[in-house]
Amino acid sequence: MTGRARGKVMISIEECKGCGLCVESCPPKCLFLAPELSGYGVHPVRYTGQDCTGCGICFYCCPEPGAITVYRLAPPARAMVREPQGADYAPPV
Repeated sequence: MTGRARGKVMISIEECKGCGLCVESCPPKCLFLAPELSGYGVHPVRYTGQDCTGCGICFYCCPEPGAITVYRLAPPARAMVREPQGADYAPPV
């Protein structure tokens, strides 16, 4: 999946057990198990930094409370066209 990310995942290395449930459940596959070990001797989860949809499935399947936080990013503002003041336009229907 390519495109602008709609979410961001923050993972607490101290809380992550390295079970990999979030990695398997992530639809866009933007999470992976790190090759290095944490201080607890497990491979913690890492976020690739792109493609997150902000769905939160990783958060809901994680057995460790506080290990994953998902942020939904605001969509870009749409450009609005303003009509000039005092113009003779028909009213919208």
